[in-house]
Amino acid sequence: MLKRRNFIQLSTFGFIGLLTDKLQGSATKGNKPIVISTWKEGINANKAAWEILQKGGRSLDAVEAGVRVTEDSINCCVGLGANPDRDGFVTLDASIMDELGNAGCVAAIERIKHPISVARRVMEKTPHVMLVGEGAQKFAVSEGFPLEEQKLSPDAEKSYKEWLKESKYKPVINIENSNASAFAPGKLSNGDWNHDTIGMVALDAKGNLSGSCTTSGMGFKMRGRVGDSPIIGAGLFVDNEVGAATATGLGEEVIKICGTHLVVEFMRQGFSPEQACKKAVERIVQKDPKKAKDNQVGFIAINKKGEYGGYCLQKGFNFAVCYAEDKNFLVDGKNWF
Repeated sequence: MLKRRNFIQLSTFGFIGLLTDKLQGSATKGNKPIVISTWKEGINANKAAWEILQKGGRSLDAVEAGVRVTEDSINCCVGLGANPDRDGFVTLDASIMDELGNAGCVAAIERIKHPISVARRVMEKTPHVMLVGEGAQKFAVSEGFPLEEQKLSPDAEKSYKEWLKESKYKPVINIENSNASAFAPGKLSNGDWNHDTIGMVALDAKGNLSGSCTTSGMGFKMRGRVGDSPIIGAGLFVDNEVGAATATGLGEEVIKICGTHLVVEFMRQGFSPEQACKKAVERIVQKDPKKAKDNQVGFIAINKKGEYGGYCLQKGFNFAVCYAEDKNFLVDGKNWF
């Protein structure tokens, strides 16, 4: 016959076991070094990051080099080939954060090819965290970044002319994963907009975390609109004791919950990266279930052990994972709806 004290002890241990199972969630096997990034464009970005990580390089250098690949491309609409704002200007946002908690950001910057590198210069060479608009551009030029020609790419110009016919806004879920830059005839209809982003987080061989995020923002946005990507704690957050997270999708919803900071705090509580991302998505749903059903937000994260995960509102979000020369692959994010 069990004594009362032994019964209480067994019950307590059983509860702790269940709680541990819950907190672990669906944790993946840890890998170090490792880099993960949003959407299928992350495959190419990861390759550049891995070149640095596999040689024992710093995660900060890896996440900058990785997303620069995406900024160079005019096909995915991250960078100067992106869709413009409603006044016809391409404005870019970016943020970067290192293992020491240092951060740099630029927002609404124009005619600069690599805003992620300007963000790093802001972090390393100024007493500030964020520079915006004309001031960000002037700083970039003073640091040797060339001013590119102020001209829309052919695809963006076509999209913009189509949009001007009605000038309406309608979210297109998972547009980042589409081959359409927007309004390509027969692919997307007038009134559709996009929000093209790549976010990347990495853990290097020394066990240090860093992250980056760069975007053209919402296509045909109001002039001056800034989303979550350049905002530390919203589109990107790194805590070297715990983990790192980045976000993609409708930035306004991410900002409202300080999304990536929330993901990292859930990991601090013991949740796996996937479970932490899921709980952040749940917070968005709880605030406005109807709105959440019509939009997309995705989070990805890695923890200090090198475990990774992601979660999103809608089916169709994926992210790229790389932890070896022959291990660079897409993972379909689990979804709420």
